[in-house]
Amino acid sequence: MAHPAYHALARRLDELPNGYPATETGVELRILERLFTVEEAELAGKLRLTLETPNELAARLGVEPRPLMGTLIGMAKRGLVKAARVPAGWGFGLLPFVVGIYEMQGAWLDSDFARLFEEYYQQAYASVMLAAPSVHRVIPVDKAVRVDMEIHPYESASALVEASQAWAVVDCICRKQKALIGDPCDHPLDVCLSMSDTPGAFDRITSMKVLTKDEALGTLRRSAEAGLVSTVSNNQEGLTYICNCCTCSCGILRGIAEFKMANAVARSAFVNQVDAELCQGCGLCEDACQFEALEVEGTAIVNAFRCVGCGVCVLDCPEGALALVRRPEGEVLPVPVTEDDWRRERAAARGIDLSE
Repeated sequence: MAHPAYHALARRLDELPNGYPATETGVELRILERLFTVEEAELAGKLRLTLETPNELAARLGVEPRPLMGTLIGMAKRGLVKAARVPAGWGFGLLPFVVGIYEMQGAWLDSDFARLFEEYYQQAYASVMLAAPSVHRVIPVDKAVRVDMEIHPYESASALVEASQAWAVVDCICRKQKALIGDPCDHPLDVCLSMSDTPGAFDRITSMKVLTKDEALGTLRRSAEAGLVSTVSNNQEGLTYICNCCTCSCGILRGIAEFKMANAVARSAFVNQVDAELCQGCGLCEDACQFEALEVEGTAIVNAFRCVGCGVCVLDCPEGALALVRRPEGEVLPVPVTEDDWRRERAAARGIDLSE
């Protein structure tokens, strides 16, 4: 039976807007046992989303700060808590399970952990993805958007890369996880981009491969050519990563493919449009679409409800008959401005009190 510290941490993680729902088999507790010692679980369960220094945390918990600092640093190195510079030094806070703790486990992912995650995914993650606003948002391939269409910076992967000062790439944990349970896909692994406003931000992180700006832009091009869909956190400001995903492996996009949940990811503000005079009905776009949003009946026909506005199919059209255009205003969900805005909206939708 799991120690009470794991039960308490699981409840605390489910109190976050992202969610960490319980299962009938208790696999969520076995995952935490795999990741945290009892001491670490007890500490993590008392952390806040806002960053606290070890001195602040020690004063709140009534413990000595020096040993607390060592424990927090060790947990941060293993991706179990978030850590960042604050005016008084280093601050530490609680990470959600997804997106957060799980994505930081690439270096320690093995077949046993992959099977645990799959069990949890199948039992619990439909309920996580049902909540609004969605965790992730699709951003289109820049070249797929019609030239007379305005693209906001938060809607453009290349604009996000251009505006950053440091870039790095890691292997996609979703495709690693599926391969470890014997269900691999053929899409490339090394395509998950991280970005920072701080030059050299990734230089000392051994689990990441540091890139130049041109290399980061090249990773975007390579991902699009491989048919991958770019997604980011569902807010406008402070975007720090670009996932390049597929419905065969991505934990979020699989929600559309496996659970038939159209809102598993927030679609972009764009929708595909076909120029019937140019379309030759070759079917290449239908093959490229991972969301069954295209059907060829003489010419290609777009199912606007299924289309997520990624633009991947546009690149595969040899006739240039496809392009992304802005959806009607009433069909576009507003994107929360900041991550805090997203948390407040998500917490309200789930009936969660964020006061702690």
